[in-house]
Amino acid sequence: MRTELLAASLLALVFGPPAAAQAPDPSAPELAARLQAHYEKVRDFSARFTHIYEGGVLGRKVTERGTVLVKKPGRMRWTYTSPERKEFVSDGEKIYSYIPEDKQVIVSRMPVEGEATTPALFLAGKGNLPGDFEASFVRVPSAPAGTWALELVPKRREPEYESLVLVVDRKTLAIRMLVSADSQGGESTFVFDDMKENVGLSNKQFNFTIPRGVQVVTDQSKR
Repeated sequence: MRTELLAASLLALVFGPPAAAQAPDPSAPELAARLQAHYEKVRDFSARFTHIYEGGVLGRKVTERGTVLVKKPGRMRWTYTSPERKEFVSDGEKIYSYIPEDKQVIVSRMPVEGEATTPALFLAGKGNLPGDFEASFVRVPSAPAGTWALELVPKRREPEYESLVLVVDRKTLAIRMLVSADSQGGESTFVFDDMKENVGLSNKQFNFTIPRGVQVVTDQSKR
C-alpha cells in the first residue's frame, strides 16, 4: 500500500494534478451573442491600431498607424499619425473625414438606428451581431494565440463591405483584430494594441472643428 501511495505521489509531482474539465467552446452564434452582451456593457474604449489594406482595384498594400477613441452611442475619433496625417471623427450626429494634405473635409450624417454602413461603426454600438449577421468560425493565420476568429456576413447587402471578421480574446472577449472584405477584392485589417475599456472618455474628445481654408463637401449619399 505504501509503495502504491508513493508511486501515486511521484506521478502527481511529475505530471501535476488531473486537468480540470474545460468548458466546451461556444458555437459561432453563441459567441456572437456573448460578444453582443459584452460590448453592450462597454461604454467607451481607447486603443492604438495598425491598419493594413491590400488588394482592391490597384492591388497595392498600405500600412498605416494611429490611435482610436470610441464612446457610445456613435462617437469615434480615428487619428492616423503615419505615414500620413488623417482624421475621421463622429460626434454622434455627423461624421467628418479630414485629410490635411487634401485641404478638404467631407461631412456625412451618422447612420440611423439599425444601420451600420461601415465596419468601424459596429465598435461604436451601431448594429446587432446576432440580429444583423450570419456567424461562422474561420481561420486567420495572423491572429494571435488564444483568440477566436468569427466571420460575420451581413444578412442584408451592405455597400461598403461584404463580410467582417472579429478576432477576439478567448478570456476577455476584447477585440484584437477587425478584418473587412469589400466588393472590389480588397481587405482591410485593423490590429488593436493597448486597448482599454471604460476609461471615462468625455464628449468633448469627439468634437471636430473644421479648419480654416479647407473645402467642405457634404456627402449627399449619407444625408
